[in-house]
Amino acid sequence: MSAPFANIAAHLPEMARRQPHTPAVFFPAGRDKSGRARYTHFTYCQLEQESNRIANALEDFGIGRGVRTALMVPPGLEFFALTFALFKVGAVPVLIDPGMGVKNLKACIEEAAPEAFIGIPRAHVARLLLGWGKESLTRLLTVGKKFGWGGKTLQEICASVPPGSPYLLAETDAGETAAILFTSGSTGLPKGAVYSHGNFAAQVEALRSLYDIRPGEIDLPTFPLFALFAPALGMTSVIPEMDFTRPASVDPLKIIEAIENFGVSNMFGSPALINRVGLYGQKHGTKLPSLKRVISAGAPVPATVLERYCAMLEPGTQIFTPYGATESLPVCSIGSTEILGETRTLTEQGRGVCVGRPVPGLELEIIAVSDAAIAAWSDALRVADGVIGEIIVKGPQVTASYYGRPESTALAKIDGGEKGGFYHRMGDLGYRDTTGRIWFCGRKSHRVRTAGGDLYTIPCEAIYNTHPDVFRSALVGLGESGRQTPVICIELESGVDKSRQGVIREELLALGAANELTVGIKTLLFHRAFPVDIRHNAKIFREKLALWAEKELR
Repeated sequence: MSAPFANIAAHLPEMARRQPHTPAVFFPAGRDKSGRARYTHFTYCQLEQESNRIANALEDFGIGRGVRTALMVPPGLEFFALTFALFKVGAVPVLIDPGMGVKNLKACIEEAAPEAFIGIPRAHVARLLLGWGKESLTRLLTVGKKFGWGGKTLQEICASVPPGSPYLLAETDAGETAAILFTSGSTGLPKGAVYSHGNFAAQVEALRSLYDIRPGEIDLPTFPLFALFAPALGMTSVIPEMDFTRPASVDPLKIIEAIENFGVSNMFGSPALINRVGLYGQKHGTKLPSLKRVISAGAPVPATVLERYCAMLEPGTQIFTPYGATESLPVCSIGSTEILGETRTLTEQGRGVCVGRPVPGLELEIIAVSDAAIAAWSDALRVADGVIGEIIVKGPQVTASYYGRPESTALAKIDGGEKGGFYHRMGDLGYRDTTGRIWFCGRKSHRVRTAGGDLYTIPCEAIYNTHPDVFRSALVGLGESGRQTPVICIELESGVDKSRQGVIREELLALGAANELTVGIKTLLFHRAFPVDIRHNAKIFREKLALWAEKELR
């Protein structure tokens, strides 16, 4: 018996029926003579009609159900219309962060083996010069002017489709592949998580119920893929003026301007972006009374960052920090009230970062740490509350596999056995406390394996992060696993006088020596600016730091 019909694009025609004239998305379109931001937009009705038009054209062009399609179009009205059109026809968009580097981009495209490529002219030039998809691509579509690379333009294929043409959604089922989303590659090569229509539908419902998101709200998504959830939730998306690959370098004034211009009620931002806007707000006494909630994900959000940003919000308005990953989101959630009022103190003592309780409908277990594949679930895998182990999850928002990576899939998935279904191994370490909350202690691959036992990144780093001059720290291990030498790398706050580094070093080493978690860490290095992921500018590339530290200590 097949799974029920579940096309993730079905939310759009429903919203177009309910609220046809409500704006679905605003996109910045330059500035007027006074310097005020201009915007172009789609109403729900317009987005529905334009995506229908493109869906008809795509199908005629040979991009239909099941066709893997690399989509390299920057955020904008065409990106929204194209993405919904691809979902409507049942094609499989392949979404890759453009900033992950030339080598990784080529590897991801070769791995996904897309049959179609939709991109702006610059993307097609890169495809030609770098040989992307030479073996698999059969259909080329350009958004904008096409030069000598063949295929058609979006304008050309849409010219024969009359405006207002209806389109009947492909009757995809819940288990059918909807998209391939590549991970950020923060702990190795990026992998393509295979999303089903059912996965997306479960995510939408989880976000709606978890945060009480209601139709008519105004959303500011500073991560493009999150913008696609807004139409499904009945929100209006306001796309900010920013480089989406560099959230840590965002102009805070432009973010605040968008919030104030539209009365934004819901905002998503990476910890790096939240930090930058919060620093500006603290300096200028900025208040953002329209915000009902702020959601920040991608890496743990320091309590000091939450505190600064909360000062701009109305009393009772929270910053929520959902825990999850590309392969499964959301897994847990916690609000700033609980963090600042309770868990912050424990985090600073080295207890890990509290990520809250598992979301309803998701099953979460903590199992003994192992780097080997685990074929099937057994109750013997489970560790007691309070014991650090690997976090594994099972639920409708959890993706089942990586595309073209059977070995990676085998390492990441555990058959549910008698319980049915499967578990996804998050690759993260943590524990469950006596109240049922989950505490994150770092990536499994980042644990430092010394002769005296394993050290976990997040608890150890917290000890040094309490120093007022430390922006962030990173624990890395040098040498052979099981006999590694732990090294703590320190990135100081902006503006700290470098002549004070000697004093700060002694203070930090004394902090470490006074705590049982860090007493064995004798080596400390200052680093100008940690390497971080492209997607959120928040996940620290500890593997790169370890190589740097090794060179520094030779």
